[in-house]
Amino acid sequence: MKHWRIEDVAWGRFEASRVDPAIVALVKAAAMVERNGEDYARYLNGVFADDPDFRAAADRWAVEEVQHGEALGRWAMLADPSWDFAAAFARYREGFRIDVEATRSRRGSRAGELVARCMVETGTSSYYSALGEATQEPVLRQVCQLIAADEFRHFKLFYDHMRRYLGRERINLARRLAIALGRIGESEDDELAYAFHCGNEPTELAYDHQRCLSLYMSGAIGFYRFRHVERATGMILKAVGLKPRGVFSDVAAWLAWRLLHARQRRLARWAPATA
Repeated sequence: MKHWRIEDVAWGRFEASRVDPAIVALVKAAAMVERNGEDYARYLNGVFADDPDFRAAADRWAVEEVQHGEALGRWAMLADPSWDFAAAFARYREGFRIDVEATRSRRGSRAGELVARCMVETGTSSYYSALGEATQEPVLRQVCQLIAADEFRHFKLFYDHMRRYLGRERINLARRLAIALGRIGESEDDELAYAFHCGNEPTELAYDHQRCLSLYMSGAIGFYRFRHVERATGMILKAVGLKPRGVFSDVAAWLAWRLLHARQRRLARWAPATA
């Protein structure tokens, strides 16, 4: 059951004068990735085919993910009335697909798959928290707050099922850490970069992964504050089986903060040359 509906958003409070064009470009990309939740549910249903409890949970999760995409898409069309969300999403779906027919997790185990899902929810919850705090536009702020709350709950959903599967598939700390870091690295694959291309670039411009990744990531990282990275670090450590709070967590958060902004500086240097 949804915790909120699109109709609950105060769309009438939209203030065009407070829209940041740089944020609009990011929201357009995020809308398509979120809207694609149905395909990820199909993938998870195949991997967990004999687990009706998890399959039901994945289906409910997908309904909320699709709503996230629809809400973000609706806001983006208010911010840019010339943008056609349905057309952009159709273009995205045509060029980016996941293996919805898979019957085995690409992580090597179901427990590993759930570690990876925890990483995704860690990233989205921190991102929408950061974006919601950064924007001055009241409707987008509300939408981001609603989505971030969902994503924190989704982390718990996947974490609880992960613990259940760890009782059957005993993957050690090193393997869980490798899966977590690997999934974080996958944030730089085509999923977001191609969404940025479809949402913001003309059809006659050929897709270039590095250009689109640089433009998207250099903008998105800039909205993070240390508190967002600190919370995300604790969630990552919890998912891999380490203490989410303490000296190690503090050091890890500081290191993650430094690495994040070093990455942003490199991408920002690349983005103007490729735009």
